[in-house]
Amino acid sequence: MTTPRPSTELSADEARRIALRAQGFLGSPDRRAGVRGVLRHLGAVQLDTISVLARSHELIPYARLGRVGRAAVEDAYWKDTHAFEYWSHAACILPIEEWPHFAFRRRAYRNRPQWHHDLPEGTYDQVLKQLRAEGPLTATELGGAKKTSEWWDWSGTKVAVERALMYGEVVCVTRRGWKRVYDLAERAVPADLLHDELDDTECLRRLVRLAGQSLGVGTRADIADYHRLKGEQVDAVIADSGLVPVTVEGWGKPAWADPAALATPPRGRHRTTLLSPFDSLIWERARTERIFGFTHRLEAYVPKPKRIHGYFAMPVLAGGRLVGRVDPAREGHTLVARQVGLHSPKAVPAVAEALVEAASWVDCTDVRVERVDAPELRDPLTQAVTRALATALR
Repeated sequence: MTTPRPSTELSADEARRIALRAQGFLGSPDRRAGVRGVLRHLGAVQLDTISVLARSHELIPYARLGRVGRAAVEDAYWKDTHAFEYWSHAACILPIEEWPHFAFRRRAYRNRPQWHHDLPEGTYDQVLKQLRAEGPLTATELGGAKKTSEWWDWSGTKVAVERALMYGEVVCVTRRGWKRVYDLAERAVPADLLHDELDDTECLRRLVRLAGQSLGVGTRADIADYHRLKGEQVDAVIADSGLVPVTVEGWGKPAWADPAALATPPRGRHRTTLLSPFDSLIWERARTERIFGFTHRLEAYVPKPKRIHGYFAMPVLAGGRLVGRVDPAREGHTLVARQVGLHSPKAVPAVAEALVEAASWVDCTDVRVERVDAPELRDPLTQAVTRALATALR
């Protein structure tokens, strides 16, 4: 495909601010729309098993809205069929109205020639029969999730219900104790959305447009990564997606932007907050380095002696910049900053503010700073935290 001649030039700073606004971090958030508004604005909220302060899908709306109730977060996602879980950027919560636009992926799974797990004969039909008769069930309730204690050693039942999820005959309607709760799609998805009537081109065009809107501005790779599309899939539809070509200072690659993002200059209040490593603002590491000059890697699966920043280091966003990172933990009602990295002494007040707000959100009444990468900043940070706590308790 021939790349169209760019029609707009953006400075690196303009692109950064456009991205921040598109992701809900610049300007006043729409609090009336709440968590559901955040989900629809982002198009996808990634799930992950790790829970330190909270699970990542809770951290995403918190980062944008502040101290939203955690029970309210779960209700917003799962109550009254507002969302479904499916494979997008990874395992993600997706707005229910996007069900038709993942038909291309469901068809691809149905046509997939090879799988890692064998599907025992008759098990698939038995799972569907049981769900039809008994209603929403976990894999354990269907007959068992694993053959052994090994995480990858799925039972035939688990293989069958996960295959049905990929095919779109079954939907994850909520999580219970972090276990997926499955139900038949014909019951869980509104009838006007259920059937896979859109062809692949229509699906891809919609997802490319959604990715562009959620990113504000992005390269081909950024746009493809958002819903894990292939580059050639993006190429096939981007000219008709409604996105417009732009060049961005220092990016070195063609980019596309949401026209609405270019219509008005991004202005407003910046959010100061801790970010989940799975937040869509930063989940693509090359983009994060390009936009913020910030290198970040999740080290949860790195052997402890080889970790540099900590188990679940969370970048700190302040003033539209990534100003440091915190590896948090909880001990009773104390939020512990096990390790803190600060880009400069100027970041101390922002990191203190982010720590104290996060502590309050998870019902911690104290914050303890353990290690700071620049030791001379430990005392100033501890003092700033003490002041912020005192202000918060007034």
